[in-house]
Amino acid sequence: MQKEYYSSTVTFEDPMTSLSGVDSYQGNVDMLASRTLMGKALFSDAGISLHKITGGDVNEASDGSLSITDIQTRWSLRLTAKVFPWKPTARFTGVSVYKVVPTNDAVGVKIMNQLDYWDSINIRSGSDGVYQKVEKGVAIKDFLNQLKPGGFQAKSAAPELPYQLLRRGDGYEVRKYPSFTGVKLPYRRRDEGFGSLGAFTNGMQPLAPALLEVQDDDTSDKYMMWPLTFTQPGETDPKVPTDATEKAGLGQWRTIKIVTLPERVVAIGGFTDASMGPVVRKADRDLREVLGRDGLIPVKGSEKSVRFAQYDAIFSMGRRRGEVWLDLEDNGHPW
Repeated sequence: MQKEYYSSTVTFEDPMTSLSGVDSYQGNVDMLASRTLMGKALFSDAGISLHKITGGDVNEASDGSLSITDIQTRWSLRLTAKVFPWKPTARFTGVSVYKVVPTNDAVGVKIMNQLDYWDSINIRSGSDGVYQKVEKGVAIKDFLNQLKPGGFQAKSAAPELPYQLLRRGDGYEVRKYPSFTGVKLPYRRRDEGFGSLGAFTNGMQPLAPALLEVQDDDTSDKYMMWPLTFTQPGETDPKVPTDATEKAGLGQWRTIKIVTLPERVVAIGGFTDASMGPVVRKADRDLREVLGRDGLIPVKGSEKSVRFAQYDAIFSMGRRRGEVWLDLEDNGHPW
């Protein structure tokens, strides 16, 4: 925190907290970052990712005086509550709105007020993403629900394809996935698809989740894909395993293709039941409904198929993790 940019009387408000004064603000930041005694006892692994900044335009009036429009940032925040034996990680996404005024000192500006909103509770239903204040009890419940034990989870089939969380919304998430390569094949029975991809990728260390796509007419081919590699920092394209390209499309692997998907923003709806047709289609409908409620737009034509993700190892026991995925239009989201 660079205190010189903040007014000594700055005010801060988020759904759970209200503060006044730059020292109180600094203390709250230090607690979340585990730099105070209380913070060291309660939290660890705190981090924030900044996704977008808008506003901050400087306007000059006819009398020569200056004003600055509000600055808005979009961010994701995480912290682990290490005080609990199961060490849950709470995640928040949202926006911060800064009231800023010009000054005549060397810094040039001062932040007078910061107002935070959470995507999970502050988006007004049917407003295309407009934020509103809510009662503090709603925020406390949202936070505490993230700290509950998760129970016995089914074992994941493989390490997970990494992503950046853009929004933890009410009933959905929005993620940014890097460009990645995958091995893809048509299938009729899911167990046969898993068996074929397992044999093909032996020694390649594929990633989770298995991505499946079923056409809306239920008569066309169904497709299954396993991610293999993803774009690393500094790379423009993901590397393709040589042994995969040498085998794909030949002999017993003639129906298998190696595909590369570009970076994309994906809306996610989760479910814990087995990935049967009625379950997946209902999850897809539910996801489309909440996206429409919050002003997010799936890509055109996505309604012709259902795409879902399966993370669990075959025949694993425990609480399952399934998801439906919908790519968002480039102009259909605020990131």
